[in-house]
Parts: sequence; structure tokens; C-alpha cells
Amino acid sequence: MSLWSLVSKMPPEKLQRLYVDFPQHLRHLLSDWLENQPWEFLVGSDTFCCNMASALLSATVQRLQASAGKQGEGSTILQHISTLESIYQRDPLKLVATFRQILQGEKKAVMEQFHHLPMPFHWKQEELKFNTALQRLQHRVGETRLLREALQPGAEAGQVPLRSLIDAPANGTGPREALATLLQETVGELEAAQALVLKRIQIWKRQQQLAGNGAPFEESLAPLQERCESLVDIYSQLQQEVGAAGGELEPKARAVLSSRLDEVLRSLVTSSFLVEKQPPQVLKTQTKFQAGVRFLLGLRFLGAPAKPPLVRADMVTEKQARELSMPQGPGAGAESTGEIINNTVALENSIPGNCCSALFKNLLLKKIKRCERKGTESVTEEKCAVLFSTSLALGPNKLPVQLQALSLPLVVIVHGNQDNNAKATILWDNAFSEMDRVPFVVAERVPWEKMCETLNLKFMAEVGTNRGLLPEHFLFLAQKIFNDNSLSMEAFQHRSVSWSQFNKEILLGRGFTFWQWFDGVLDLTKRCLRSYWSDRLIIGFISKQYVTSLLLNEPDGTFLLRFSDSEIGGITIAHVIRGQDGSPQIENIQPFSAKDLSIRSLGDRIRDLAQLKNLYPKKPKDEAFRSHYKRELGLAVLNLSSAHLFHTAPPPTHCMLSPTHVSVFGALFVQLAHQLCPLFPHPFLPSPGALHGSPFLPTTAEQMGKDGRGYVPATIKMTVERDQPLPTLEPQMPTMVPTYDLGMATESSMNMQLSPDMVSQVYPPHSHSMPSFQALSREDVLPTFQESHLQMPPNLSQINLPFDQPHPQGLLPCQSQEHAVSTPEPLLCSDVPMTEDSCLSQPVGGFPQGTWVGEDMFPPLLPPTEQDLTKLLLEGQGESGGGSLGTQPLLQPSHYGQSGISMSHLDLRANPSW
Repeated sequence: MSLWSLVSKMPPEKLQRLYVDFPQHLRHLLSDWLENQPWEFLVGSDTFCCNMASALLSATVQRLQASAGKQGEGSTILQHISTLESIYQRDPLKLVATFRQILQGEKKAVMEQFHHLPMPFHWKQEELKFNTALQRLQHRVGETRLLREALQPGAEAGQVPLRSLIDAPANGTGPREALATLLQETVGELEAAQALVLKRIQIWKRQQQLAGNGAPFEESLAPLQERCESLVDIYSQLQQEVGAAGGELEPKARAVLSSRLDEVLRSLVTSSFLVEKQPPQVLKTQTKFQAGVRFLLGLRFLGAPAKPPLVRADMVTEKQARELSMPQGPGAGAESTGEIINNTVALENSIPGNCCSALFKNLLLKKIKRCERKGTESVTEEKCAVLFSTSLALGPNKLPVQLQALSLPLVVIVHGNQDNNAKATILWDNAFSEMDRVPFVVAERVPWEKMCETLNLKFMAEVGTNRGLLPEHFLFLAQKIFNDNSLSMEAFQHRSVSWSQFNKEILLGRGFTFWQWFDGVLDLTKRCLRSYWSDRLIIGFISKQYVTSLLLNEPDGTFLLRFSDSEIGGITIAHVIRGQDGSPQIENIQPFSAKDLSIRSLGDRIRDLAQLKNLYPKKPKDEAFRSHYKRELGLAVLNLSSAHLFHTAPPPTHCMLSPTHVSVFGALFVQLAHQLCPLFPHPFLPSPGALHGSPFLPTTAEQMGKDGRGYVPATIKMTVERDQPLPTLEPQMPTMVPTYDLGMATESSMNMQLSPDMVSQVYPPHSHSMPSFQALSREDVLPTFQESHLQMPPNLSQINLPFDQPHPQGLLPCQSQEHAVSTPEPLLCSDVPMTEDSCLSQPVGGFPQGTWVGEDMFPPLLPPTEQDLTKLLLEGQGESGGGSLGTQPLLQPSHYGQSGISMSHLDLRANPSW
């Protein structure tokens, strides 16, 4: 964004007083071209300024004529341009002064209205300042050469008028004194230009450090290398002039000039050795890492030596880093505080890359030697750094130079549980350290506004979103870190936050610090909620009290998403329900962790919960979350004899099948689930007779499981999800499946215990219509096996119990040990975009084909006992019973406005700590 882009948005009457000496309509023709010229840096009336002013006048006239022609301006405008040229032709410096005044007035007006200037404008002005200083230096070197040649014996008479270029001192000194004065002024301008370069290098280092917190960063060192090389060229030319003018200069003056030039070179060389690729700022021992250094002047001084110099990497403490920053600090022999392996690399020129660098590819910190800590400082607050050092011989005189570059501060950890606190130390240091500080001093207390900027940068960078935090979010964060429930943002505007409040003091009523909680939110959002946050579906940073005030007057089913206050890395759903007295109540669902959302995504969980209707304020949930739903496929079920199923395959209760692999074996698994789990009917698992002709039935959206958080536990649900390979079953009949006597009552006795009315309520009718099911004969699917000791009731599907009751351990047969393999925790959640077709279709690494993987997917199955079944049936009739299930009525009034199955086991209970 240019300065003119803001000026053009302002009312013309505010700027009218600026255009007295230059017409306003002509200023509009110049637009942003005007601010890209060095008007503000041509101060003085010497030859250089006069020459630059004349060139700028010609460029201005050409620009005005070209702009007027493009915009179709009439001859009147062209006449004004011609008149303007004739006026300023006599004094081009007057035009420079006029434009300088206009630009200063425009900057002042922009600051008054917008309170800031565009950052690109600042960078452009800095570039113009250096380029103008470099052009002035080149002009001065040329003048010095001409004057020195004019003073040489035998110089032509025509060269004598060159002395008039030098402003003679008032005391009437001769040309030799004028040459010494010119050389001193030129060396002074070189020192000023060098200061601009060194400052720009410091800015680059500071930007690199801020990039560790997520700030944008232009990493290219090519512009800085070009500046350093241009100043070295000026240095070489001036060094030659001082040497050539030896007879014309006094020995003392020559020595002073040579000393100043050598100091310029030394500063440029030592400052141009930079850490281009920083090591990790949280560094774990016994872990490989990379780093790289770059020498901006390597192409000028190294050339192609027979043996390139070696760069060494050593670990240093904060105390050693401070000693290195002192003028008489220790050299390369400083004691290392840690043992780094593979710590030497050659510093070599790369002609194609136009750079001189050394890249450490296999560094490894083997061990660290801790130093004494200050006060209550913990291990994760102890800062170290990597020191990169090398020795060079510069110039024809082989002047030895020691180059050293210190990395950004880092924290060394030995265990992963130290990572969180170490990141807090680095975040604080990166955000609030100053340029040219004493290593590694940082403020203990900073303004809250700066902390807000830091948290916003970190959140956007870590999550990978362009949606930052809002003022309402900062208000909640301020209430949390200051333990102050003020509702006014102004109450926190001028407050400051300390390092202790950030990551040492435990939050009131919690077991963690502010940063530990915030970092948990970062991790959860990055892994599972990026797309939801980017779509502004998550309010997130909001207190429970404020949620209540927002939702209390909303209709039933209105909900919003917020980050949990009581758990690290949890997100909860707050929604409106009606109490037994009809009054609105706010309930908070038990928070979901990243592990929960890796099992089933947030969008699918919201779809599963029927009581959630509208995302606050009034957006239907399907409209808000439709793009985040995962398509699911139903099940193909065949009505096979239960006697056959116990000999077909191990009885899994959660099948992950691809639509292209669903076969008769999938049907066998589903039928097996009906026979093994008839006591837990659920709309997701329809009866076998309802699925004939519809092999892939979509799941019911309103399904709800035992934990009330949008998914049914694996022990009572079988799902078929897309793009999952079907385990290959062995053709031979498995022999490890146990057979046992269920000891069940006859069908008639069960019908006597469960009335038809209760059966119809337990089995909710399907909203979809299905053609009638025609059973296949045994011979069409599997051969007949006779097991005299296996007794089954005629129709197990008539045994009914509420699906929200927990499984008794005695109902399910044990799983074979060879299949009891734990599944590694997924690294990405189900809503993270990835190439599913190429990834999910691959076999599970480390497991043979046909092996069922995951203890969570297939819980242990134990044979039921007669006592277990008797307890369940008695409870179904409302009789008293003991055991793990407790005594609860089968049906009770629903809190959600409809009769349904008991919700007593759901995790939708109002928990004051969530």
C-alpha cells in the first residue's frame, strides 16, 4: 500500500492548502510516482544535488505528459505542464523543495486520520535514502579522483578549474587542504552509509526472530548482500585514493583516514556473517537438527581458496553469550556448554546461488551441561545459543579476521513434557526482546496490547489461518489472565502483564497456567478445528457466564462452540434446553479432545446430536456445518441362521468397509451383530428384514451414543465408512471362535416379560422405507454345521433393552489374543483435508492383511451368563436389580420435548467445571 492510496481517500478540502505552489490536478497525475523519488534526501546545493534536481525535473515533466495523454487531458493541461517546466528550469532545487513540502504535508494528514503510515512506504523511503547516499558517495569518489589528478605534477592546465568543485574554506587554504577535507567528508559519508547497512542487518535479524512467533518475514539476503558489496567497492576506491594522495596529505591525516577506512571494513565483514537458517528454538537432546550460516562478503574476499575455512558450531550459555558481545570478549576458544556432534562444515562459495554459506545438515546435541539458575528459574527458562565461528585471512595482506554469529536464544529440553513451558520462554523472548540487547535480557512485564498482538500472531501462524482473534476474544483472554471479570475492554487497555502471570502462576481454580491452556487450544485447533475456525463457526474464546447471557433468551436447540475452561485442549458445545418446569437452561456437553475428534469429527458429532438445531444466533446447523459432514454408508444385512454365523468369522462389532468391498462377508458381520447384540437396538443398525435391496443405507443423522457426544460406542454400533479396505478373511473356517451355551429363555417367555408397547418404543421406526427382506437359504451362503451343544432362541431380535445401557462384560465372547493389537493414535483428525483415496485405501502398516486392528474397534467379548441376562430382563420390567447397571426405568420423559429412551447415561449433564 502506497502513501497516495491513503491520500486519495481523504476529502480534497483537507489537502487543498498543500497545493499552493503546485496545482492539485497535476499532483493527481503524478499519483504514487511522486513518493518513489528521493525528494526528501536531496538537501543542499552542491553539484550532486543540482545534477539530481535537474534529472528529476525532466522525469517529472515526462511523467506528467504521459499521464495526461493516457487520461485524455486537453491542451490546457499540456500548456500548464509546459509553463511549469519553464518556471523550474531556472532553479530545479526549488521544485525539489516544493515536492518535499507536499509529501511532508501529506504524511502529516495521513497520520492525523489513519494514525499510521503504510509499511511499504517506510521500506521504500529507507531504500531511497541508501541509494541516494550511495550515489552521492560515487560522485564524491569521482570528484576526489579528479582533484587528486589535478594536483599531480605535470597535470594539464584544463584540469585546474576542477578545484572550483571544492568549497574553499573561509581562511583561504590551498588545494592540498581542500583534498584532505574532501577525503574526510567522503569517508564520513561512507561511515553514514555503513550505519544504514548495519541497521538494516539488525532489522533483518529482528524480523527473523519475530518470524519464530509467526510474523511475516522476507528471508532473502540478496538485497543486503548487494548493499554490503557496493560499500566494499567504495571502500576499495577510497583506499586507493588515500594511498595515491600520500604526497599531498600529511602523515597524521593519512593515518587517521586509513584507520577509519579499516574500521569500516572490519564492521562490514564481521556484521555480514549471519545465521541464515536458525536451529530449532526448542531443542531436544539426542535429536538431529539443521542450521546454516551465510557470509555476505564471501564472494568478494574468499574467491577460490585451496582449503576453504571451516565453520564450527558450539553451544554457549547466556553468560558466555554476554561475554561474547563485549568488545574484549573471548574468542573462538570459549568453553562449550554442550556436546554437539557433526559440528564442523566448510564455508564455500556457490556461484550459481551467488552466495557463500555453510549448511549443517546433521547436527545433534548429545548432552547439555546446565548452569546455575537464578532464583526460581526453572530448566525451561534457561536460555542458551549456538555459536558459529570461523577464521579468515582477508585482502592481499592476509589480515586475520575472526567471524562469529550467535543464533537466536533456544531452550534445551530432555523430555517431551518440557516442550510446552519451553515454548512459552521462547515466545516471550521472541516477542518482547529489543534490538542490540545484552544477551538475553528481556522485559519482565509488557503492555497487554503487545501481548494481544503476540497471541494473535501465534494463533494465526500455528493454526494456519488468516482469521485472527477478535476484540471480544481479547476481552475473554484478559479476564482469564488477570482474573478480572470486568466487561469493559478499556479496563485492560493500559494494564501490563508479567511473565509470572503468563506461565508461572496457576490460574484460579485450575491446575495449569494461562499459556499451558492457550497452547492446548492452539494444538486442538491446528489438528482438528482449522476449517471450522476459518469458517467462523467457533466462537471459542468466551466465558461460560457470557454464554449464558447470550443463549438464555434463544429458542431451544440454539448452540455455540467454545473452548473448555477446565480442560487443556478441549472444545465444548453449549446449548439451550427446557427444564422440567419449562424454564430455559444452558447445558454444556463434556468437552471433546483432539483424540475424540480424531475418532469422529466435530461436524459429524453435531449432526448426530438431534437436540442441536441452530448455530447461534439463528443459523440452521445443517446449513452451517454441511461442508464439514462426512458421508457415511449403511450396512448390507442378510437374514442368516445364527447357528452358521458363530462359525463364519470372528465377531467384530465395528466394521470399516469400503463400498467397493462390501460382500457376503460384510453381511455376515452385520447379521452377527444382530445376533450377538440384540439387547442394544439402535436406529443406526436396522433390523435385517428392513434392508433387502438396499446394501448401502445412509446412517440416521440423529444417532446418539452412550456418552452423548455424537457417536455410538464401538460395542453397540457397526459402521461402514468409505475408502476403508475390507480385511481379507481366510477361506478356511476359523477354529478360535468359542462356542458356548447362552442359556437363554424361550421366545415365548421373553414376550411375556416385555410387552408389545414397550417393544415398539424401544425400537424406533425407521424414517426411510425399505422393501421386504427375503431370507437366503443356508445352502446359498454357507454349508451347514451341526453343533449339538449350541442352543439359540428362535428369534433373538425380540430381546430388547435401551441402547444407552452399558455393556455387561458377560455378554460378549473374548477376542483372540492374536488379534488384540492396539491401533496407533492418529496424527490427523478426520476433518483435516488429505488425499483419502490414496491414503485410506492402503493396508495398515505393520499388520498382515485380514487382521482386525485396534482394541478400541473390537472390545473383548466374554460369554454371557444366565445371571447377567436375568438382571437385564428384570430391569427392563422396572424390577429392582443390582450389578453394574443399577436400577432405572426403561423409558422416562425426555428433556428434549419427546418421549424416548433414557438419557441418564449421556454426558450431556450440566457440569459446572466445564
